[in-house]
Amino acid sequence: MSNFNRRDFIKLSGTSLIGMTLGGVALKAQAQEKLSTDDPTAKTLKYTPKSEVAGAECANCMYIQGEASATHRPCAIFPGKLVNANGWCSAWVKRPG
Repeated sequence: MSNFNRRDFIKLSGTSLIGMTLGGVALKAQAQEKLSTDDPTAKTLKYTPKSEVAGAECANCMYIQGEASATHRPCAIFPGKLVNANGWCSAWVKRPG
């Protein structure tokens, strides 16, 4: 049986959580390039920087991240890219609430 105790578990858990948090910040910081409609994934998901679907735009999608006031924001569907908050794609899902 291992001599792994609660204190060791907490130390390891804290290290993992810090790594995950810093990793998440690094991913958001890398999302600098605006998504192009020529991007293969954007084409597949029919991304458009200006939504034509009433009440459905990137700003109210559950996948968008970042500051609510920003015109271009990171999106979980398009890692490393910024989508237009007024845009839309076929992966759009209304944010709860």
